[in-house]
Amino acid sequence: MSAELEVNPIEAEDYGHRVLAIEPGGVDVIPLDQRHGRPIDLFWTWMSPNMEFATIGVGILGPLFWGLNLWQTIAAIVLGTALGSLTHAVLSSWGPQSGLCQMVLSRTGFGFLGNILPAGLNAVVAGIGWFAVNSISGALALNALVSALPKWLCLLIVVLLQLGVAFLGHNLVHAFERAAFPVLAIVFAMGAVIVFSKSHPSVGTGGTPTVGAFLLMTGASFGYACGWNPYASDYTRYQQPGNGPRAGLFAGLGILISCVVLESAGAAMVSAAGKAADVDPGVYTSLLPTWLGKLTLLCIAVGAICANALNIYSGAMSALAIGFRTSLHRARAFVAVGFGILGFLLALAGMGNAGENYENFLLIIAYWIGPWLGVVLMDRWLNQGADFAAIAQDRTWTNWAGPIAMLVGIVVSVWLFSNQSNYTGPIPSAHPQVGDVTYLVGFLLAAAVYAGLRKVLPASSRTLVR
Repeated sequence: MSAELEVNPIEAEDYGHRVLAIEPGGVDVIPLDQRHGRPIDLFWTWMSPNMEFATIGVGILGPLFWGLNLWQTIAAIVLGTALGSLTHAVLSSWGPQSGLCQMVLSRTGFGFLGNILPAGLNAVVAGIGWFAVNSISGALALNALVSALPKWLCLLIVVLLQLGVAFLGHNLVHAFERAAFPVLAIVFAMGAVIVFSKSHPSVGTGGTPTVGAFLLMTGASFGYACGWNPYASDYTRYQQPGNGPRAGLFAGLGILISCVVLESAGAAMVSAAGKAADVDPGVYTSLLPTWLGKLTLLCIAVGAICANALNIYSGAMSALAIGFRTSLHRARAFVAVGFGILGFLLALAGMGNAGENYENFLLIIAYWIGPWLGVVLMDRWLNQGADFAAIAQDRTWTNWAGPIAMLVGIVVSVWLFSNQSNYTGPIPSAHPQVGDVTYLVGFLLAAAVYAGLRKVLPASSRTLVR
């Protein structure tokens, strides 16, 4: 039996519903007597973090950089977001039954040691990368609202607030998202209506659109939605075992609705703003009445805190899921602080070129999450009925087919199909109309390779029989 089951800090104290208590433990299984929450809680938990400028920024990319008009951009947004929301719903549904976070459950398809690959990537991307991206958008909004404050100070203020929520943990994260939800929903809905009323749906500003441009926009939208996938069961693992399907449904809907509405508003902003269009919250809010613009800037900063509370929390969980043993009773809380400091430094360095950096970052996210999803979903399908919770907690579990398949999926798909400013593969170089389908190729290739390798490299354990 694993060490995580032998010593479980969550069993040692009554965390329960306490909001202002520091969540004990790290990636330990959640005991049944500590389970709480309702499936609908997942709706605002996933709506609130997407009601921020980073979401609006995704929609801006289509018409501003790739020449799509409003309707073409919205179609790509709906397609990409629907795919990312669907996988998020499936993964979220696994939490209540297992009581485990997502990157611990990932061990079933990768083995205990092989899981260092996706868990390590997610720790860096979530705890540092996404944290930096959202901190920049929150800081820019605060700076636009209070121009007397220098940008670095705005960034520091946003980061400290984010760290405060993530440090206390699960219950405060859920409570904060719930409290922010009604205000953010009303303010962003009013703003979206006004921006749409000023837009020109048939206008594209970046050149003649192609099928490739549509696929680039689809990939960016998918990358944004599926960027939450490696966190999914982190926020459902405290739910009762029978709540899986409904918790997954509300989690998926939260991402689908918030992303489609705000990304579409971002696309509408480009034609409404004309030559002033840019990936900048100040441009977006300049289209609104002064009072609503200032309120929206404040909500953008709050939305960034909502998003980064999840990013730091799950980044810390992923770091602990790598498997290092620790005697710290509240290891997750202290790892979160370390990630927050690194994310602050990265955000400080990246504030000068937010637009291009964001475009590349969204595509890179999809590049690794696509192959990871291919492995974990194929593993579930091939091994229906297995005790996944027990397997995930077994430190002797070996499954090298997973990391090999994921690496093959990443390397081959990026080499052949990547299409971004830092690197363009031979296929989109020769056929620009292909766009960027790296994430789809990586997903399919990793799933197929994993299914084939499992016959040659069967998974094994010294303590469990699968």
